[in-house]
Amino acid sequence: MEFAEVREYQPGDDIRSIDWNVTARTGRPFVKSFQEERELTVMLLVDVSASGTFGTFRTKNEVAAEIAATLSFSAIKNQDKVGLCLFTDRVEKYIPPRKGRGHVWRVIEEVLEYRPQYRGTDLSAPLEYINRVLRRKTICFLLSDFLASGFEKPLRVACRRHDMIAVTLTDPRETALPAVGYIEMMDAETGETLLVNTNDPETRRFYAERTRRQREERLKLFRSLGIDRIEVGTDRAYAEDIMRFFRLREKRRRGVR
Repeated sequence: MEFAEVREYQPGDDIRSIDWNVTARTGRPFVKSFQEERELTVMLLVDVSASGTFGTFRTKNEVAAEIAATLSFSAIKNQDKVGLCLFTDRVEKYIPPRKGRGHVWRVIEEVLEYRPQYRGTDLSAPLEYINRVLRRKTICFLLSDFLASGFEKPLRVACRRHDMIAVTLTDPRETALPAVGYIEMMDAETGETLLVNTNDPETRRFYAERTRRQREERLKLFRSLGIDRIEVGTDRAYAEDIMRFFRLREKRRRGVR
């Protein structure tokens, strides 16, 4: 709801909307009137760090780009503004929200074709950035694998100002190691390598437990901040996950349980 005007009180008006300052100056009761804002602003925060280059079916970055493009098409269909923020351990590309088919095609081209300059991940960077540049409440889709830490505070601030939606991208090989003997694993962001014996049951158990604990901590944080979330795997179609999310949001908006 946006403020529209101050007008003189009429019988039936909600007394909670009385503007007491204007009423005191004029000696007659005045009320604040509001109108519903129909035009929405959508901001896509897309993680393009090196950890997103991993994927056993498709890479996480490829899936994130497709989802961002899908959401952009949805925004233009609804005559909404859409903007884009591509980030690694810093904000690499920012396109302010605007309307128009040409603008949306620019957003889609950037998200599909952009090649990042850096490899690390810092979720605080895009969150602090939008907290500075976005003055009005915005629907923010944060697309990432969330393999980072230390972003709780800026996320909490962003949640107070905007409607935050977390789109978590995962791959099945991040939750369970196959027993295929010795393999060399490399951290895509730091280049550090490690020789791992995947035949060792204890190693596989530790790997799975660590991933499970990370997921639980992430979900606990989202719940504590009231953040809506979508979990998308690289091994399955994401359309149904997104449609289910929007159906639930629509039911909640209408008060349907």
